[in-house]
Amino acid sequence: MYLHTRNRHRWVAGLVLAGSLAWAVVAPAGEHAAPAYQVSSIPAEPLLIDPPKLPDLSPYTAEAANARIVRKPVGNVVLKRMIGPDQLVEFTGGDERLREWVKRQGEMPQAIFIEGGYVTLKDLARSLPKKYFEETEPGIYIARLPIVVSQGATLHVGAETRDFRLSSERGAFLINDGKLFIMYTRLTAWSETENQQDWFKKKGKFRPFLNAWGGTETYIVNSVVSSLGYTASKSYGVSISQYSPAMHPTMQRDHPSGWLIGSMFDDMWYGFYCYEAYDVVLKGNTYRNNLVYGIDPHDRSRRLIIAENTAYGTREKHGIIVSREVNDSWIFNNRSYENTLSGIVVDRSSVNNVLANNEVYRNGSDGITIYESGDNLLWGNRAFNNARHGIRVRNSANVGLYENLAVANGLLGIYGHVKDLVGTPRDLVLDPFDMNLSLTVVGGRLIGNESGAISVVSPQSVKLYGVEMLMPTQPSGIGIFGALAKDQSRIIDLLVRQKQAVLVLPLDKLAQLQVSDKQ
Repeated sequence: MYLHTRNRHRWVAGLVLAGSLAWAVVAPAGEHAAPAYQVSSIPAEPLLIDPPKLPDLSPYTAEAANARIVRKPVGNVVLKRMIGPDQLVEFTGGDERLREWVKRQGEMPQAIFIEGGYVTLKDLARSLPKKYFEETEPGIYIARLPIVVSQGATLHVGAETRDFRLSSERGAFLINDGKLFIMYTRLTAWSETENQQDWFKKKGKFRPFLNAWGGTETYIVNSVVSSLGYTASKSYGVSISQYSPAMHPTMQRDHPSGWLIGSMFDDMWYGFYCYEAYDVVLKGNTYRNNLVYGIDPHDRSRRLIIAENTAYGTREKHGIIVSREVNDSWIFNNRSYENTLSGIVVDRSSVNNVLANNEVYRNGSDGITIYESGDNLLWGNRAFNNARHGIRVRNSANVGLYENLAVANGLLGIYGHVKDLVGTPRDLVLDPFDMNLSLTVVGGRLIGNESGAISVVSPQSVKLYGVEMLMPTQPSGIGIFGALAKDQSRIIDLLVRQKQAVLVLPLDKLAQLQVSDKQ
């Protein structure tokens, strides 16, 4: 049994058992009447929809990215103080962050600025003293100052570069405020003291990073990016971020964008992060052994394509997560496995997204988790051998689960529930929520999940049609528990024997609908 305490009453929910179909409906003990539900058959036809039309990935290629490079005019390379330029305010504001660069540079902090046109690493090496930027071996370059690609400029790091190293000891990092192309090469946080990649050692320790600001284009293609990022703001690893709310009125830049395709990201604080970015494409990348997240699009990003990526071994949290109003996006044909928490998460009012044909397995929590994010479609995903649920949906209305497969998960194949988040650390102004849950589950197979096939706690509605539930792991077989126990035989009869669609509604909602129909 699950126990939930609220307003000094004990709320009790029945749990699905034994590969069974069950709705667990909460009811307060004592004086309050238990919610009652009506089970009925409905036409199946309105529940049937076509498979989602997924974006065409063929335009997003290395050749197409290369065609976007404008090589004339040739740009200029200049040194400027770090204090003052708008692109660096985020990183020099406050005594602590400014002190970081003073300590590492040993002088008034400076940065390398690329302005006015096209520049390569060879151009940087010719233009700067070796103490700031050096080609240490043929094709291997090290930056010992931050680099800023200014608006209207382009930095191209191409196949002639074997490794582009950012010195940790000297506080180097890379800011794109124009166009950045990293193609057929490596970008590495580098420890000069140890003469090796700057592998993660402890939280809070500075490591180089890449951040692209509003109005920019960033292309990382067929490359390896390693060991970037730490805990400070906009310094997470590879970030594509609109200017902060304080800066945006001054800068007035459009939303940033970019393509990251065919590349490897490993030992990053975040493998990828974005903020208010539009039309970013993450295609065919591998996110391996990153610290907090593999892929983490965030606040108010839209129309993202996250496709054909592999995310595994994330050490703290999830393989792939979209959070806080990441809307109108596509997450499909990805593999996310052996992450410490969930394989894929949709979180905090992220709506109108399609998750299709993803494979999530051997994750330490759920395969796919939907938190406080309604109006999303999950189609044809495969969740197996996850430690908790195959698919979990919390406080989310109008979520469609179509043709999904959940096999041998540690708890349930599908678990839908509500939860009161008042009193948790959640900022309820920034991240409001409603305790509403409604699911449509059509097709798919729920096989051999340890605690049962499906459980739905306190739904506003549930619609089911054509779901196969096989190989119960408990000897009690198919059962329906909680407030719907009396309707067990009817539900099984409708769903399995008659092959009809089933609708479950609270009686008070059913009465409201009947009154509305009469009016």
